[in-house]
Amino acid sequence: MLSTKSWSERVSGGAILALILGACLAFCPVAKAESPASRPNVVLLVCDDLNDFVTGLGGHPQAQTPHLKRLAATAVSFEGAYCSIPVCAPSRASFLTGIHPRTSGNYGWTKWYEQPVLRNCKSLMEYFKENGYRTFGSGKLMHHELPAARKSRAWTSFARGADYGPFAYDGKQQTAHPSVPMPFAGIGRVDGSFGPLSDIPYHDSGVPLAGWVYGGWVPKGQSPKPFHYTSETERSQTPDEQNAAWAEHVLKTMEQSGDRQPFLLAVGFIRPHTPLHAPKTYFDRFPLETLSLPVRMANDAEDTHLKDVSDPVETKGLRYYRLLGESYPTIEDGLKAFTQAYLACIAAVDDCIGRVIDAVDRSPFRDNTIVVVTSDHGWNMGEKDWLFKNTLWEESTRVPLIIPAPGVSKPGTTVAHPVSLIDLYPTLVDLCGLESDTWINGQGAPLDGYSLRPFLADPEQGTWDGPEGALSVVSGGPGSDPADHHWSLRTARWRYIRYNNGSEELYDHDTDPNEWTNLATEPRFDDVKDELRKKMEGMIGLARQDA
Repeated sequence: MLSTKSWSERVSGGAILALILGACLAFCPVAKAESPASRPNVVLLVCDDLNDFVTGLGGHPQAQTPHLKRLAATAVSFEGAYCSIPVCAPSRASFLTGIHPRTSGNYGWTKWYEQPVLRNCKSLMEYFKENGYRTFGSGKLMHHELPAARKSRAWTSFARGADYGPFAYDGKQQTAHPSVPMPFAGIGRVDGSFGPLSDIPYHDSGVPLAGWVYGGWVPKGQSPKPFHYTSETERSQTPDEQNAAWAEHVLKTMEQSGDRQPFLLAVGFIRPHTPLHAPKTYFDRFPLETLSLPVRMANDAEDTHLKDVSDPVETKGLRYYRLLGESYPTIEDGLKAFTQAYLACIAAVDDCIGRVIDAVDRSPFRDNTIVVVTSDHGWNMGEKDWLFKNTLWEESTRVPLIIPAPGVSKPGTTVAHPVSLIDLYPTLVDLCGLESDTWINGQGAPLDGYSLRPFLADPEQGTWDGPEGALSVVSGGPGSDPADHHWSLRTARWRYIRYNNGSEELYDHDTDPNEWTNLATEPRFDDVKDELRKKMEGMIGLARQDA
């Protein structure tokens, strides 16, 4: 039995941090440093809330992501890539600092640069700039943007922050789109809204400022910036389209300058994060009458335990699912409408990704540029009566991860071994031949992940030093003690979940890829469960014990 004492004792105190540091130095050799001129460039493209509804990952049979499919043909695709924590702020804080929540204690919405451990670690962007890279960024990368003093240490140039728009605007405030039925629309302007841009909100209200508007900060007393829509070809650019155009411009400008100093170009695309607003042309690709629902099973939540440790009224995943069902004749009708909008937003962001990939391919940097496409976490589309992220099941934790690394990766190949987004930072450090410390001082921590280079070089037989499974966590409260939280270990065959009340779930992906049958209470799987529990304890409590 896993005790609260064993979890907390293993992760607290300076002695443990020293153990982590020593173990990391022992088990994480890095590549020999290269001269700046020979170092590869990096293009990092991060989506928001994108689950496995991607061509090749099998999440939805009608998903349309031709540009990601094209990129995968030149790259290594990780079929089992998982986030450390399936919600925006702590996930991004984790993989962009390389520090897992088990080490930092950052399980929630604390600004990462104020958190005791993470504030003393170098973000990926700071580290690359410190090592001679020009760093260009735009969009949503970290959930909490850096204050000005530290921002200059991270970015050579940063274009614009996160903008979740366009939003519906009634002339006084942003709202859910008026075509979304109540009570679902009552959730609000972000999670309670979806629809095509051609459906101009409040167009017949007579209010001059009503319609679509951009998001972002608006000075007090001023109106938000309008988003103009006349037709599919005569409209403002969405924030994602603006960021794709910015990336094209940066690449062209660097080409024309003739400067070959290595660069890190990072773009944080918003979609398919809610509100699920996209041009009508993308909605038209997924007619409701022929749209397939996400695969679900009746009463699938009965043998699960997230509901047992969640507030049934306030918890978003449970509440959103319930309200969607109350807003349509049936829950299936509601899920069809929501799924259409989600797929439309995925198709839209795929086109934006395609623009950046094309710009790289047209540039002189093509043969010396590593591209990474991923997402901060996934999203449950009604499975187990949950419509949101922040679960330890496959839908919320699994993410796309596609990496073409010229001269290293094998084009058109896949990796089945489970890996974590926490491995991204050490992978880029390794591929770029960088050697300096990634922590600022002794109050920080070394990288928690492992370089994926062995899998890039040999996707089927690559031997690496990392664990056999990916560790994910969902916050169970405000504390930093890992025993207060809920944990999952995903190996090639199994998913083992342990909640903070001691309840467990066990799924056999060889026979149950949809995680429909919880085997944790069946005595014949006690040995499997015990083995996975011990491995999970080791990964949470004693860093590198799993190596």
